[in-house]
Parts: sequence; C-alpha cells; structure tokens
Amino acid sequence: MVLLHDDADDILQNTLLKAWTGLPSFRWQSKLFTWLYRIATNEVLTFLKKSKSLQQVPLEEWLDTDPQLFNGDELQKALQKAILSLPPKQRLVFNMRYFDEIKYEDMSRILGTSQGALKASYHHAASKIQEMLKEMFL
Repeated sequence: MVLLHDDADDILQNTLLKAWTGLPSFRWQSKLFTWLYRIATNEVLTFLKKSKSLQQVPLEEWLDTDPQLFNGDELQKALQKAILSLPPKQRLVFNMRYFDEIKYEDMSRILGTSQGALKASYHHAASKIQEMLKEMFL
C-alpha cells in the first residue's frame, strides 16, 4: 500500500505498538489475525491520508520500464503501477484478496464492509488492472 520501505516499517511499528497496548482488551471473539490485520489496515489508511505519500514520489522513478525487452520483472512493475493507480479502498481490497488470499468473510470483519461490497470492489479493481495491462502490452 505504500511505496517506501521506511514508511512500511513505521506503519508496522505503529501496528505492533497498538496491538501490544490493546492486547489486554482483546476479547477473543474474532481471530487474532483478523484483529491484527484490522489494526494494520487502519494504520495504513491513516498514514495515506496524512502523508499523501503517493504524490511525493513520481511513479516513473520507482517503476521505470524498458520497453525493448519483455520479462517477468517488467510485468511485475506494470502490475504494481496498475495497482497503485487504483483508489485506496480498491487497492486495499485487491491486495488483501489477490496477494494475501484473505477470504471475503474475514475481509468483511477486518474492514467492516459487507461481503457483497468487497466482491464488487475486487471485481472493479481487477477489471481496471486488466485493462491497464492490456493497454501497456498490446
């Protein structure tokens, strides 16, 4: 969700601190994973709102591709560029489902959103990514 490794480290540290201090109040009504993921998700979204970090670093600087030779690295960079162009909510849902393979039921608990809305967000995100990749490579 963030471009810079240092930002990810800061978010992880904040997440662990909040989890540690909140552990005594954890009620064990949900999975520990769900609770931790919810804290991490909230930290990421808060960070993105406060910093607008995506506007601080030009995408070309991070995702510079060489159009003369196609390889897996180029495709990975194109995928990341497409994901970064999504709105934050769609990006979050796409990452949770595609990379982390989180079930919609668990995502619903983490994000406080209905499963239907999450499925729609994922579908829209996947369609946008597919279109962007077609434009880049066709």
